[in-house]
Amino acid sequence: MTATFNWLEWGWALLQLLTVSFAHAGESVCRHRGDPENPQLLKDGDVILGGILSFHTSWKDRQDNYTNKPLPLECTSLNFRDFQIAQAMIFAIEEINNSTDLLPGISLGYKMYDTCGSVARSVRVALALANGNEVVFAQSQTSCTKPAQVQAIMGETSSSTCMAVATLIGPFHIPLISHFATCACLSDKTKYPSFLRTIPSDYYQSRALAQLVKHFGWTWVGAIRSNNDYGNNGMATFTETAQELGICLEYSVSFFRTDPLNKTQKIIETIKLSTSKVIVAFLSYLDLDVLIHALSYYNLTGYQWVGSESWIRDSQTAERDQHHILDGAIGLFIPRAHVSGMRDFILDVKPLNSSGTEMFTEFWETLFSCKFNQSNSSAENQRECTGQEDLSELQHSFTDMSFMPIFNNVYKGVYAVAHALHNILGCNETCNYKVQLDPFMILEHIKNVSLKTKEGDEVYFDENGDPPAKYEIINWQPTEKGIVDFVTVGRYDASLPPDKQLSLQDESLIWAQNSKQVPVSVCSEKCSPGTHKVLQKGKPVCCYDCIRCAEGEISNTTDSITCVRCHPEFWSNDRRDACVKKESEFLSYEEIMGALLTAASLFGTCMTAVVALIFFRHRKTPIVRANNSELSFLLLFSLTLCFLCSLTFIGQPSEWSCMLRHTAFGITFVLCISCVLGKTMVVVMAFRASLPGSNVMKWFGPTQQRLSVLVFTLIQVVTCILWLTISPPFPFKNFQVIKDKIILECALGSSLGFWSVLGYIGVLATFCFLLAFLARKLPDNFNEAKFITFSMLIFCAVWITFIPAYVSSPGKFSVAVEIFAILASSFGLLICIFIPKCYIIILRPEKNTKQNVIGKVAPKTF
Repeated sequence: MTATFNWLEWGWALLQLLTVSFAHAGESVCRHRGDPENPQLLKDGDVILGGILSFHTSWKDRQDNYTNKPLPLECTSLNFRDFQIAQAMIFAIEEINNSTDLLPGISLGYKMYDTCGSVARSVRVALALANGNEVVFAQSQTSCTKPAQVQAIMGETSSSTCMAVATLIGPFHIPLISHFATCACLSDKTKYPSFLRTIPSDYYQSRALAQLVKHFGWTWVGAIRSNNDYGNNGMATFTETAQELGICLEYSVSFFRTDPLNKTQKIIETIKLSTSKVIVAFLSYLDLDVLIHALSYYNLTGYQWVGSESWIRDSQTAERDQHHILDGAIGLFIPRAHVSGMRDFILDVKPLNSSGTEMFTEFWETLFSCKFNQSNSSAENQRECTGQEDLSELQHSFTDMSFMPIFNNVYKGVYAVAHALHNILGCNETCNYKVQLDPFMILEHIKNVSLKTKEGDEVYFDENGDPPAKYEIINWQPTEKGIVDFVTVGRYDASLPPDKQLSLQDESLIWAQNSKQVPVSVCSEKCSPGTHKVLQKGKPVCCYDCIRCAEGEISNTTDSITCVRCHPEFWSNDRRDACVKKESEFLSYEEIMGALLTAASLFGTCMTAVVALIFFRHRKTPIVRANNSELSFLLLFSLTLCFLCSLTFIGQPSEWSCMLRHTAFGITFVLCISCVLGKTMVVVMAFRASLPGSNVMKWFGPTQQRLSVLVFTLIQVVTCILWLTISPPFPFKNFQVIKDKIILECALGSSLGFWSVLGYIGVLATFCFLLAFLARKLPDNFNEAKFITFSMLIFCAVWITFIPAYVSSPGKFSVAVEIFAILASSFGLLICIFIPKCYIIILRPEKNTKQNVIGKVAPKTF
């Protein structure tokens, strides 16, 4: 049975095809496939402008079974804003038609279609505007082609719809001029060659919103976007710019008005669980209207909203915000505009006398809740419409002219087309009717158009088909009557230098919950000077801990990323927010330690002078003459120099003091040890000379003693000269020993020179000690060798302990250790060698005789 039925269907279809073929034999036919699309508003004219608008925002869902032809969309939810836009377009066309200066003798017509907010329907009506609906018969030798039905198309409001339509009509070069499609993607002329707009690109708006957020110090924000080309592209640019400005997004969610309820609830949960208090909403007003209803149910107030131009000045959205969710919102909108006569024209709607009577009738009945041609059986509780109701006294979103800047964009778009036509047709007093209009020609002229409207607004397009980017900054300020007042609180002009693009009147702003205080929305509080930011693991860069700067480092700005190390001559203060000059440390005469060492040095010098005076006054006594008085005086002189050379180590180091202190110390100590060595050798040689048959003393007389002292000292002098010539000591600022102080010291220059000088002294002292130790038990009543042994023992002990103490002592204490070693060894020599003799000379003069000096006594051990 089914097979028979199918064959019947195929047979009937074949019969219809044959009937059509015979009916039009000898001629070709171009027939529109599918149902014709009829415009909702139309007017005939010499040149027709198309309009693609969403007179309705939604449509009824239906389930197609794919067995029957789908029915046309049944549109719902009348959109009063696009109805206003249609009126603005009609106003511009009527004004041009009534003008004697622009397109004289040429009348403009229009055909406006309703897309119901559907992209698919937008493509369908675009084809209708380009091709028409009529059946076209053509000769068999000609192709089924004809000029485009319209020369330019105005619309659409949505970016996604414009992308679809522009892609479709782009190859035909039909201009598409949008008044509200802001997606930056539409600036790509390779994809959308015939698209232009009279509203700035979202590229500038997104960057301006990011700068606005940064201006108020909000670094931790949430983001909600429309899940379409407008929202996704706009939010992508905002996110990129926000990252450049140091702003982090805690969350970024997409939303569309047809999303299921569970997705809306997820968005609400995300907002409730977030810590950010600022929400950047890159939403179309249709999506926000749906979202506000859900937010109101959960009473999510207290958030600071930052909005795009789509909704920030929309009175319909403000009316639906009954729970004041959006109070205090701030965002960008097109600068205010005024077009004389437009408001009155928009409000002068007469449905019974208008083109597209069905559309105006539906609008009127929805606006006044009435019914034309009402019968008693249809609607008993609904009053009848007369068509003469006064719109000016009606409080409704349709009568609100807050979107006048958008209406002005429509107005400018129509005038741009009119001026292009005026130039193409060579209009002066009349226009050249013989010119064949071509959409490509019209497109090129529109791109190059430059005009001023009657209100003084400039109209021109850049190479991407975009106008200049200028915005007003709008603030939602609730009034006492509960109505939102859209207050302009600043401006943004992308053509100005970066530091002057954004201007705001911060004092006039009202924030969320009617607060005068700027909301705070940060992941972490600002790091004060003296600290720096350390990122928290696994979190965005806006979440961080504030760590105190280390010693020697500072940060003098808020939210510093790193701490800056102070110059070596400076150190950080206690707050770590400034570098202060380090204290210079050196062993000075003013401090106690320096004063004590100076006193000890001077005391040693005076003590040596007293000893020398005693020896000089008793120079002819046996005890003075016993061991070469000339060496004794030379030794006293060298000890005096040793005491005095310690003074060169005290005070601020200079170039001369650094060279003097080590060389003077080295030479004087060698002179001193040479004298002691000479005295020791005299004792040893004297004993050797007293042995039978010995003739040693003639080889070590006074001349040889002087010569030995001279040779030993001369070796040290040569070493010091080489040291000073090759790499001398120099003043040096040591920043390493004590971090917060500068140690002023003398660098050795050549370490080899220093240790050569010190080593040579050690060699002489060791040799002298050994000789004295060997001669300590020689049979002499006053054997000087044992005193020299004691003095050399002290000398060596001091300098052996000096080395580790010197190396381990910090700063000026190393200098003090060196001075102490000089003084201790000098006092050791002075006391051990000369004090016993002074004791005899002064207190026991009876022993200061030749017999006592050369007397034989039993040797003593120690």
